[in-house]
Amino acid sequence: MTISSFEGLLPSTERALLHRIATAQAEGRAPSLVGAVARNGRMVWTGSRGGDVAGAVPGDDTQYRVGSITKTFTAVLVMRLRDEGLLDLDDPLERHLPKTGVGEVTVAQLLGHSAGLAAESPSPWWERTPGSLRPELADVLGEEPLLHSPGRRHHYSNTGYTLLGSLIEAVRGVSWEQALRAEILEPLGLGRTTLRPVAPYAQGWAVHPWADAVLPEPQEDLGLMAPAGQLWSTAGDLCRFAAFLAAGDDRVLSAGSVEEMRTAAVPPTPGDWDAGYGLGVQLMRRDGRTFTGHSGSLPGFVAGMWMSVDDGLAAVVLANATSGPMPGVVASDLVRIVAEAEPRLPEPWRPLPDVSPSLLALAGPWYWGTYTYGLWLTGDGGVELRPLRGSGRGSRFRAQADGTWVGLDGYYAGEILKVVRRVDGSVSHLDLGSFVFTREPYEPGDAVPGGVDEGGWRGSR
Repeated sequence: MTISSFEGLLPSTERALLHRIATAQAEGRAPSLVGAVARNGRMVWTGSRGGDVAGAVPGDDTQYRVGSITKTFTAVLVMRLRDEGLLDLDDPLERHLPKTGVGEVTVAQLLGHSAGLAAESPSPWWERTPGSLRPELADVLGEEPLLHSPGRRHHYSNTGYTLLGSLIEAVRGVSWEQALRAEILEPLGLGRTTLRPVAPYAQGWAVHPWADAVLPEPQEDLGLMAPAGQLWSTAGDLCRFAAFLAAGDDRVLSAGSVEEMRTAAVPPTPGDWDAGYGLGVQLMRRDGRTFTGHSGSLPGFVAGMWMSVDDGLAAVVLANATSGPMPGVVASDLVRIVAEAEPRLPEPWRPLPDVSPSLLALAGPWYWGTYTYGLWLTGDGGVELRPLRGSGRGSRFRAQADGTWVGLDGYYAGEILKVVRRVDGSVSHLDLGSFVFTREPYEPGDAVPGGVDEGGWRGSR
């Protein structure tokens, strides 16, 4: 029996999603709130509550200001420069953007917020004032831009992403806006993501903390700070962007590079072990799931875009209130609702298209000392080595041209796995970063470091 693919959601799931955003809008006292869920790269649900003061009901094509979600777009542009060989993430910023006054701060440290820069620019508060007040980088950075030693700790920095925007312009030779449009928005079809609002869009509001009254918030052009928080977008566009961040798109950035972005760049802040930061994306553990994405806020707006790659799900929540709703929490709840009600179907098992006899001969059990491991062949021509019982060190490995494999994850990431053969060509053992894996545990005559006791295995007497 063949089970066909089904992209829609069950009515009961849709009702639970609507209830969650309705609760968020009412309890968060937001004039309006839009939610959307994407599964396997395709938007499968969207809903909204509330409206603007005139009563217009928003939808998945209504623009909201998304604040710091902008940083993820900026990070993608930097990663493109790296992949093109125009810079290295370990390069000092000064190599490409001289005279900033931040010393040997690296590109990677700026991406991961470990450069030690101040969180904000000097007064007045940049989010509610025009960018024309900060026409130069010196106006953004202030007299003492570094608060911490670079590379030592995570310290979120809006000014760091201003520097990255200027870096993109210096290396690419076009404005940040031009690079954004040509290299991300157009290839991914994000036609409703813009620097300035394009109707239909929501008005940003401040909601009085002690009364059901609202006050319009300003919509400033942030100038040099734009790469840190300028963008307007929609639930539909952000669902498409989240799908790209999960799987990559060779027109923009490879799957390997977006996976690199989703890897923690620095240790989490002490006491905050359920949160972290990669290269332009936030990381979060909630409800036993790993989420990747970003939150955003500017006066009048809060936003959240979060995905669970393991579940193949992403959710976006946008609201037009300065405070109140918690879009990150709500978005992760939308993912959880779908994941629990309609778990992801596993991919059908299929035999490998081709099996190398020499590689197949390596499959099966191996022993590191008395620890039992299994070696599996993977569909991409690589192998996976993992313990067969208890906890232990396991990794996936990618084949290299010289016949070895390089570790992709876990303890052995970057380490080299190679087959060591005897003079007659038979396999002696596997060497993994000096660890020896043999076909039998401590077999006499095997290449076990330190040798094997001549008496062999024995009982208690």
